[in-house]
Amino acid sequence: MSDPTPGGPTRCAIVAIVGAPNAGKSTLVNRLVGQKIAPVTHKAQTTRAPLRGVAMRGQAQLILVDTPGVFAPKRRLDRAMVRAAFASLEDADIIVHLVDAGSTYLKKDAERIEAKLQEAGRKAILALNKVDAVPRESLLALTRDFTAGDLYTDVFMISALTGSGVEDLASHLASKAPEGPWLFPPDQAADAPSRVLAAEVTREKLMLRLHEEVPYEATVETEAWEEKKDGSVRIEQTIFVARESQRRIAIGDKGQVVKAIGEAARKELEAMLDRRVHLFLHVKLRENWSEERARYAALGLDFDV
Repeated sequence: MSDPTPGGPTRCAIVAIVGAPNAGKSTLVNRLVGQKIAPVTHKAQTTRAPLRGVAMRGQAQLILVDTPGVFAPKRRLDRAMVRAAFASLEDADIIVHLVDAGSTYLKKDAERIEAKLQEAGRKAILALNKVDAVPRESLLALTRDFTAGDLYTDVFMISALTGSGVEDLASHLASKAPEGPWLFPPDQAADAPSRVLAAEVTREKLMLRLHEEVPYEATVETEAWEEKKDGSVRIEQTIFVARESQRRIAIGDKGQVVKAIGEAARKELEAMLDRRVHLFLHVKLRENWSEERARYAALGLDFDV
């Protein structure tokens, strides 16, 4: 995170980053913030509820809303995630539509977002991501296709993973931020309780470790957070799954799977919190957790969709 330079008016903008699943939204937010605050996996739909990262560029504070991916929803949880993504557009000062330039389903995914932008009467900045893997001719054709209408004010070609082009985008966002007071201290990286961020870290490790349907039918909640006298923290979390077969998979033979998930999560939490972490994971069966109002409230999602 860069330090604010003295002098001049402060600026502040809420920047909504929207796009299809796996477009690289969380990777971009982490890159702009300068540290990891959002989970990143190779799986789609890693982000379930909007997370806010705080990035400083000179006198401008950018509050980056990492939204769930926009896709055709089927379940209540899917509908709630897509609703959360679109709701973030209403409060945003600036909207960035992030597009995976190499995606096979690029246009179909983009059309859902473009339709919502038109409905809301909003314009956006187009950011073509993962451009290092796409031929220049294809990128130029893609740019012409997207800018044929008047939805986009600017186009940036970036690689959120390598950082190529990201600072140009950041500088542009900072220049467009309206004058106003900062909403957070300049050294704060995220607008989310530590308990929520800790649960997201463990859910990321769960998604990376397991395959097929288990990660998408599982959720993680931080049940207890105890500050110890020696400066360490004791964290208890529960992984809720929808079926008994999933519970057995998540635990693994002699508990080896949940142990590996916990070890990976603990290491990242210690780096994030800069202190020793005692992490205790439990795996429980809760067949209809995705239909429980309380679970949605914990995620900051709208149950009534």
